[in-house]
Amino acid sequence: MTPLAVAANENLAHISNVLVYSSMAVYTLAFFAHIAEWVFGSRSKVGRTAAALTGAAAAAAPAVQVRGKGGTTAVLDRPQVVTRAGAGSRDLPDGPGAAGGTEKGDLYGRIAVSLTALGFLVEAGGVVTRAMSVQRAPWGNMYEFSITFSTVAVGAYLVLLAAKKNVRWMGLILVTTVLLDLGVATTWLYTDSDQLVPALHSYWLWIHVSTAIICGAVFYIGAAGTLLYLFRDSYESKLEQGGQPGRFATSVLERLPSSASLDKFAYRINAAVFPLWTFTIIAGAIWAGDAWGRYWGWDPKEVWSFVTWVAYACYLHARATAGWKGRKAAYLALFAFACWIWNYYGVNILLNGKHSYAGV
Repeated sequence: MTPLAVAANENLAHISNVLVYSSMAVYTLAFFAHIAEWVFGSRSKVGRTAAALTGAAAAAAPAVQVRGKGGTTAVLDRPQVVTRAGAGSRDLPDGPGAAGGTEKGDLYGRIAVSLTALGFLVEAGGVVTRAMSVQRAPWGNMYEFSITFSTVAVGAYLVLLAAKKNVRWMGLILVTTVLLDLGVATTWLYTDSDQLVPALHSYWLWIHVSTAIICGAVFYIGAAGTLLYLFRDSYESKLEQGGQPGRFATSVLERLPSSASLDKFAYRINAAVFPLWTFTIIAGAIWAGDAWGRYWGWDPKEVWSFVTWVAYACYLHARATAGWKGRKAAYLALFAFACWIWNYYGVNILLNGKHSYAGV
């Protein structure tokens, strides 16, 4: 029996759907835990950045003591990292992540991370059972691509946490966007488990599309860091000019890494995955040569993949040029990620071409 004749296993497909919906429930619990983390962690530090900008000694405080139940005292470490910014930029200490230095906030933060990890495992199970239901790669249409994309994005976040990177600040943004992604996937993009069109029956499906998913997930993390960099940089600029940001802005932005750290984080993330995006385009061209007899035909998907590559190449070049560090480069990075998003949603849904396998 050829692969084209293999019928979908409806039982496994149903289990996949249940697991995806279950992961959404777990991510929702993680969302509320992150909200509690930010709320209960908001009292611990106000004006830390302002103190650093004015040279106050309190900015270098290594820890905070929190009085717990029964008279016990918990000592929570505060990051003492001072990012050496580029010439003309600020050298400021990083915020503590999300928990903000309180015992209760840190507890809710650990619960949120644990729930996020559980949601990742459940969603990954949904992706695997979807693949098993049709015995192929689980990214043959937009629904499958979306659930795999969000799984990889959460996995990348957890890997950074496991590597002791200060990325707890991304947790709330991550689970929020993952829930939006899964909501769109299950509501508007859902496609019944089925076999692929003949053109997609190739080992290149495993190689080309999987690398595209990994690149998109990592680009997303870089874009999140870039966006928060813009908010944090505006906050620092206002303090530097003697302004008084609102209480909400202070309670949130004080717990982020410094703008210099976020700028460096986004740059390193984008620079690390850019070679893989280059390989993705090359692999797609090779597959096109095998499937359609030509390596490049200016199909809308091919065009916007190349536009995305050019945008990120310009960003990396600009970021490495002293005159383009900071906000100018950040805007370019967000434009590049917007190109990737358009290449996925806009091109797949609104434009017609040889890559019209969205299934919607």
